[in-house]
Amino acid sequence: MIQSTKPFVSRGGTELRLEGVTKLYAGTAAVDRLDLTVAQGEFVTLLGASGSGKTTTLMMLAGFTQADSGRISIGGRDVTALPPGKRNLGVVFQNYSLFPHLTVAQNLAFPLEMRKLGRAEIKDAVLRALEIVHLPDKAERYPRELSGGQQQRVALARAIIFHPQALLMDEPLGALDKNLREHMQIEIKRLHASLGATIVFVTHDQEEALTMSNRVAVMDNGKIAQIASPRAIYEEPLNRFVASFIGQSNFLPGKVLGGRGDGFVVQLTTGDKLNCRGPHQPAPGDEVLAVVRPEHIAVYREAQIDGHRKTISGKVVDTLYLGHTIKLEVCLADGTRLMTQSTSAALDGVVPPPGSAVQLDLGSRSIWCIPAVEEAK
Repeated sequence: MIQSTKPFVSRGGTELRLEGVTKLYAGTAAVDRLDLTVAQGEFVTLLGASGSGKTTTLMMLAGFTQADSGRISIGGRDVTALPPGKRNLGVVFQNYSLFPHLTVAQNLAFPLEMRKLGRAEIKDAVLRALEIVHLPDKAERYPRELSGGQQQRVALARAIIFHPQALLMDEPLGALDKNLREHMQIEIKRLHASLGATIVFVTHDQEEALTMSNRVAVMDNGKIAQIASPRAIYEEPLNRFVASFIGQSNFLPGKVLGGRGDGFVVQLTTGDKLNCRGPHQPAPGDEVLAVVRPEHIAVYREAQIDGHRKTISGKVVDTLYLGHTIKLEVCLADGTRLMTQSTSAALDGVVPPPGSAVQLDLGSRSIWCIPAVEEAK
């Protein structure tokens, strides 16, 4: 096996910026006045359901789709009217897009040949790129002779081999099985860390977005509903759409009683009171929704309560036993239903049957609340 004598040195990433970008199809906005800045070396994921505008946004950034209005810049340079080949971006698609009649080495050499590099320089660059993706012994194989994961790594190698200003990835792991998908997530994160590349990644997979990104942009109807760190997206959603789209959430309705320190007190429709915080400081009387994740709720049978805990009463409606995890659907006094998620150990291995009374402890920390009625956009 021949190895390169030179290390793969990345030139780093560059800033990407979209300002007021809009794309219309038959008079309907697929992307609507979108603003997005991706910092140099940042990994940003566009997350959304089908039709949310995430792929259209990526294709406009890549130059494969022309924006109807707005401005796109790469490294401070206006590229709005430039074709894809003039933007110096590496693009990876879900279907790999490898040339089936060329070997792995020939596939990797192609973008360098288009840039008129010398034969010796191309050969060395191919070897270095294959080492980066751990496929140094597959240079003479054809794509059909590789597994799906290996083909995806070749596609990644081809995208980075010419030192692009940024990497754009459109659902690159969508065709892989679960185990291979998780392995490739680690590979892409490793590449990002080692190369310092700017990456824009498109996916509909929430877990993938939370696992891989510096920031996640949740898209809805051609707009960014929220962009923040994975932790903030999950724990501090701005609205009900984001809270519902990312993971599973329970929504407990209530009214604000007044301020308390940096937060406020909410009285639920069950009569229970909670210490809350949120994206904005609401006024007394405002209707809000307390956002509670199932795994943040501790479940107690009444016999377990020590009298010092502040809990909410409920009745078990249904149970779902998943081995290490037990999910309960619980109905509160006001008819609100919520889901809990506990480990078998937390319940002492006892699954409360439907109809049994339970006490729910939402914890000592302030509960995140969002407005019950969202402002019109």
